[in-house]
Amino acid sequence: PSSAPSVSPQVGSYRDISHESLSLFRLLEPQIEILVLGTGDRVERLHPAVLKQMRECGIAVEVQDTPNACATFNFLTSEKRVAAAGLIPP
Repeated sequence: PSSAPSVSPQVGSYRDISHESLSLFRLLEPQIEILVLGTGDRVERLHPAVLKQMRECGIAVEVQDTPNACATFNFLTSEKRVAAAGLIPP
């Protein structure tokens, strides 16, 4: 039997964002072009390895505070871009 990847969307803070926590976004079909991450009240730095791993999968990552991430996601989808958002409430 084949095993499905483990997907854990339990992210309470930007510190919880990891290659594993972003696995769901790598499984989406059609593949997303850009992932917009909202890190709460302010922009937080993610580990460079996490960003690099997503780029290697062909997914650009934009990290912003959550209100701006929502606006960016809405803009991208209005432009018919294949985008997804991961948002931590402010």
